[in-house]
Amino acid sequence: MSDATAPSATRLEHFHVTFFAIVMGLSGLALALHAAETAYGLSSLASDIAYFGTIAVFVIIAMFYAAKAMRHGGAVRAEWNHPVKLAFFPAISISLLLLATASLSRSEALAQALWLAGAALQAVLTLAVVSGWIGTRSFMHGQLSPAWFIPAVGNVIVPIAGVQLGYVHLSWYFMSVGLIFWIVLLTLVINRLVFHDPLPGRLQPTLVILIAPPAVAFVAWVRLTGDAGPFGLILLNAAYFFTLLVAMQLPRIIRLPFALSFWALSFPFAAVTIASFVYAGAAGSAAHKTIGTVLLVVLVVIIAGLVLRTIRAITAGEICQPE
Repeated sequence: MSDATAPSATRLEHFHVTFFAIVMGLSGLALALHAAETAYGLSSLASDIAYFGTIAVFVIIAMFYAAKAMRHGGAVRAEWNHPVKLAFFPAISISLLLLATASLSRSEALAQALWLAGAALQAVLTLAVVSGWIGTRSFMHGQLSPAWFIPAVGNVIVPIAGVQLGYVHLSWYFMSVGLIFWIVLLTLVINRLVFHDPLPGRLQPTLVILIAPPAVAFVAWVRLTGDAGPFGLILLNAAYFFTLLVAMQLPRIIRLPFALSFWALSFPFAAVTIASFVYAGAAGSAAHKTIGTVLLVVLVVIIAGLVLRTIRAITAGEICQPE
């Protein structure tokens, strides 16, 4: 094993919580493939491969981060105190919730265990992160980014599997919290993007996160109410607007030097893909089925590119380096 790929105490110390964004993206791919398979009546081979691959990646990343927590507790605390990385801690609970959702069609017992762990952790992290935002610490406008949506997104993911597992009232709690904070944070983030300096290069890919809250909330709304309805259509069309808005920025973003933050491109595209297939199934809309198919192709290309660039960065020793 080369020095670039061999694990070391120094590189473990810089194994950031942002790695869990990889699990979010891969989980989103598995769910999007399953949605497409359902829409077209195909076998679950592709989604099964993505699902089991995602579980393997999650286990590896969780083991490395647990090792970091045990050996470099100060580094974890530094991440918690970091104004940007703080928002990525709920990516851990979101990963559990997404895996729970993907497990529903495979093992309800596993799905329930993952969901309970993910929902409990999400509740704790949401309170802790929001307390950190409004507590004794002061944040500058330049430290605000679309990554701050991550805790809110995690809450609206909860009902997707929660309703099917029978936790309806608890799912409404998480949905309420998620929607409220999406509206609040959307106002703050748009203000920051319009009236202040552009996002730093490493944070430019987080612009894509704008797509995720309304797309995920739409799927959760359908699960909770059994119908898209007018409010569901507002959420879905908001997701489409942000997708078009982000598409105009992508040519500039993909030319930036690669960083782990590029994985922020993956889950939001998966979310709007799934939302399109869900509406296509609920309303019998061939147009939305086509939109979902096109978005799925884009998602697969994005994930393939991210995997290749991540492997290349790991091989070159560019990952887990001091910032």
